Amino acid sequence: MRIRRTARDRDGIGRDLIKGAIAGAVATWVMGKVTTSLYQREDRGARQREDSARGGRTAYGTAAEKAARAVSVPLDDEERERYGAAVHWALGIGSGAVYAIVRRRLAWIGRLAGVGFGTAFWAAVDEGLVPALGLTPGPRAFPWQTHARGLAGHLTFGTVTDGTLRLLDVVA
Repeated sequence: MRIRRTARDRDGIGRDLIKGAIAGAVATWVMGKVTTSLYQREDRGARQREDSARGGRTAYGTAAEKAARAVSVPLDDEERERYGAAVHWALGIGSGAVYAIVRRRLAWIGRLAGVGFGTAFWAAVDEGLVPALGLTPGPRAFPWQTHARGLAGHLTFGTVTDGTLRLLDVVA
């Protein structure tokens, strides 16, 4: 069975990509505020265990460093964190764009209002892909607070992405 795409379908995908990128950026910003606030309120011992497990680096900074090393470009600490932040934002914006396309085409995903998206993203990326790529140690290296904060952050990301898309659907 062949699915025919019309010009209107292509325009819809383009609009969804743009809206999703906007929603992903908004959600990335809000998620950062939420997770930073939670981190600052965590038990000092849990924060120290997490920081020690990560070697004082972020997963995104480590990703930037590995990418730079692959092309033989050294990064200092400031560059590693700056490029790491760019990786973080690109992932959030890109994920928002993907979610915008998928939720429109698979209605059941949209009915979950971003909760399923946020949960799946946390489980697949934070708990699976990030340690598999060697960006952090495995999940057992971190205290439960780290996992709870990550889940809360990604639930925030998913619901804010979905809510922003719903708003953009009304106004744009």
